[in-house]
Amino acid sequence: MTKVRLTFTTEVPASPEEVWSWSTSIKGIQAEMWPVLKITFPKGLNHIDKDTALGKPLCRCHFLLLGIFPMDMSKLTFVELGPGYRFVEQSPLFSMRMWRHERVVTPTRNGARVTDNLEFSPRFASPLVAWFVKQFFGHRHAVIARRFAGTATAGLPGRHS
Repeated sequence: MTKVRLTFTTEVPASPEEVWSWSTSIKGIQAEMWPVLKITFPKGLNHIDKDTALGKPLCRCHFLLLGIFPMDMSKLTFVELGPGYRFVEQSPLFSMRMWRHERVVTPTRNGARVTDNLEFSPRFASPLVAWFVKQFFGHRHAVIARRFAGTATAGLPGRHS
């Protein structure tokens, strides 16, 4: 089983509270993914917050490539939540034997740092899936940098293996 690890970091001139609110809002999540993927959420779900149940699927989300083509399905599950600074999402996906996404928002002298740590094992086409995930999270970090514009340094991947 091929296990891939990737880390992406972006610094933005915005408060950690503002970045955290964006990172855990359905609107922010959808904006980060668009136009590469559209992710569906149930009506009425607006935010991931301190009341989110851990270890149980929050909802079923569908991923549509370019907003049109069904690509994957997730039972969105959070296993850790440090309100205001960190979450770990470890969701069952059709395309992955294992998927773990940790997002950490930390204060910096000039704003906040957003770090995404990914660990996953694709069920098939590992090199292609790893390439796609790397490009996709690079895109997400570019969106974060634009959203909180200024002197942001966008999403160059850090460690990966």
